[in-house]
Amino acid sequence: MLRAMLRRIGPGRLAGMVLLAVLLVLRVSDPPTVSGLRNAAFDLYQQVKPRAPQPVPVTILDIDDPSIEEFGQWPWPRNRVAEMVNKVAAAGAVAIAFDIVFAEPDRLSPDEVARDNPDLPPEIRARLAALPDNDALLAGAMRQTRVVLGQTSVRSARSNRAEKAEMRKVPHAIMGADPRPFLPRFPDVVRNLDILEEAAAGRGVFSVRPDPDGIYRRVPMAMLVQDTLRLGLSPELLRVATGGNAFALRSNEAGIDGVVLGGKMIRTAPDGSVWPYLTPSLPARYVSAGDVLADRVAPGRLAGQLMLVGTSAIGLEDFRPTPLGLPMAGVEIHAQLLENILTDTLLNRPNYAVAVELVTVLVLSVLVIVLVPVIGARLIIALAVALLAGYSGVSYYLFHEMRILLDPTWPVLGTLLTLMLMSSANYLREERQKQQIRGAFGQYVSPDLVARLQESPEALTLGGERRELTVLFSDVRGFTTLAEGFRDDPPGLTALMNSFLTVLSRAILREGGTIDKFMGDAVMAFWNAPLDAPDHAAAGCRAALAMRADVAALNARRARDAAEAGAEALPIDVGIGLNTGDCVVGNMGSDTRFDYTALGDAVNLASRLEGQSKPYGLGIILGSATALAVEGRFAMIELDLLRVKGKTEPERVFGLMGDEEMRRRPEFAKLEAANTAMRAAYAAQDWDAAEAALDRFEVTGRPLGLDLSGYVALYRQRIGGLRAAPPGAGWDGVHVATDK
Repeated sequence: MLRAMLRRIGPGRLAGMVLLAVLLVLRVSDPPTVSGLRNAAFDLYQQVKPRAPQPVPVTILDIDDPSIEEFGQWPWPRNRVAEMVNKVAAAGAVAIAFDIVFAEPDRLSPDEVARDNPDLPPEIRARLAALPDNDALLAGAMRQTRVVLGQTSVRSARSNRAEKAEMRKVPHAIMGADPRPFLPRFPDVVRNLDILEEAAAGRGVFSVRPDPDGIYRRVPMAMLVQDTLRLGLSPELLRVATGGNAFALRSNEAGIDGVVLGGKMIRTAPDGSVWPYLTPSLPARYVSAGDVLADRVAPGRLAGQLMLVGTSAIGLEDFRPTPLGLPMAGVEIHAQLLENILTDTLLNRPNYAVAVELVTVLVLSVLVIVLVPVIGARLIIALAVALLAGYSGVSYYLFHEMRILLDPTWPVLGTLLTLMLMSSANYLREERQKQQIRGAFGQYVSPDLVARLQESPEALTLGGERRELTVLFSDVRGFTTLAEGFRDDPPGLTALMNSFLTVLSRAILREGGTIDKFMGDAVMAFWNAPLDAPDHAAAGCRAALAMRADVAALNARRARDAAEAGAEALPIDVGIGLNTGDCVVGNMGSDTRFDYTALGDAVNLASRLEGQSKPYGLGIILGSATALAVEGRFAMIELDLLRVKGKTEPERVFGLMGDEEMRRRPEFAKLEAANTAMRAAYAAQDWDAAEAALDRFEVTGRPLGLDLSGYVALYRQRIGGLRAAPPGAGWDGVHVATDK
């Protein structure tokens, strides 16, 4: 049962299903190659359409190269940092966050200078020790305003001092499931001096991890440090600036849903991170620390601002690669995150995005797997382009209009890989079909027809189908006498028949016919199968005329060759029957041996008509359906209303005399008129008129090169018999054939 099901599916579709399963597993496991493609596409979106700058109260207090040149190398004495904090607070800043860690005591504090220089005079050392401590000055400045100190994570648990205060907790609430399993974890952080930590209004972790390709795309809003819930630097600054109230984490079984901060819901990825939507670096976002210390900042510039203190100085190496393709100071990434939060412009990678991408890969690939084997290449390519372009367009539209990140790469790449595999399988299947077709029909049909079948194998239906065919039978008259002349030379008879059948075959194949079989000296052929031939009746008539002409040419060559050898060659006379009608055609036989053949009443009648060519004395006999199909295009005459052996219904039969050129000749018009007059007188039992018409008929046929003596003799004999035994008033004019 399984084997039968797999056979119905086919190897191509089975391979496509295996590939689809691999694609789905790869997307779920999301290795760096897959995520890298996705992230590169999201980067391209931001590069094509970066965020438009908006006026927001966020300013970077930049320890830049001019500041260092003016006030000395970094780190500055903490009393200078305290002076900077006081001036920023006096200028009206709402809160200040440091993208810097003050982990060690200031070596430039007076007491530290005294301790480090024991050779100084005692009075100088005493005076230095009496001066205020720089770290205490900075702590005092921090207590006068809202300050958030930065902390940075470390990969393993450590301490930056022999003893340190307990990790300070941030007030928070949990809404929903426990978020801890989903948050990034840090075993420890590098903290500031205890005196500074106690003076600060908040503490935020400014560590940002890059993606595997080194690009900084996401920033954690919250994380766990020593199992304590902490906020990142920018959200902590916002929490402190809005009153220092508790924040809330909203989560569910799938992960973190968002952070509620200052009464604002900020949606996050399941791990609590967010995707900043960046603008290129803006000079207007920065204020130089040197300008603040030297009182060169325009009045009101810092009023109402959320300040982030960091550095863009080249020597301090605080630059990070960004999705925009340009490095950016780490402090500016935090500033842009804050801008995104305040303006609701964060990029959104919703929890359902992976499900949508998996379903898209599944649906598009299944469509390809199902449709590629049954529709044309052009249509499938057009369909694939439309679907993939449509999906990519939707992905970009969601980014452009709604800032939603939906992966455009894996569904497109997965579908293309499936399309390539199925197209390759299709190509191999078609090549296999072409080889089968070439083997099955190469000996039966014309090379042109084989080529057409190779290009359109779907036109070949194996197993039998109902079609209208034009069927031809031919046979050699007097074959027994002909064969008797070769009784001492059997190979000579074989060579003659091969030459004869080759002549007949070529005439049939030139007209696109299918040779069904050779039966000794007889040939069966048909038209309109396996491929459509709309004008099949005319093609059969042309082939029949060509067969007669080619046999006449063969006889002439044989006679010439025999004369040169001083011998005599008996001419070959071939009779042909043609009929058109519905047949069943296809591969028929057993499962080990079969033939491509045609069956049906129309086939039997064609065979009977070929047998009547001898008594009528004509070369080609047509059934009524064939004659009707080619009426007005060939030279033909009505012969009789005949009931052939084995048939109960009579058939009106016709004699094919020549092509259209003969039909247009005046002599043929006279011949046709004489035959029509004879047939009318014959049906009316006017025997005298019928015989007179026969005389005219025989005379008018001579200029056309037609030997009609047999036909005329047949009717003279019939008329003589009917004179002797009149048929009576009920006679229908039907002649009953007594032989095949």
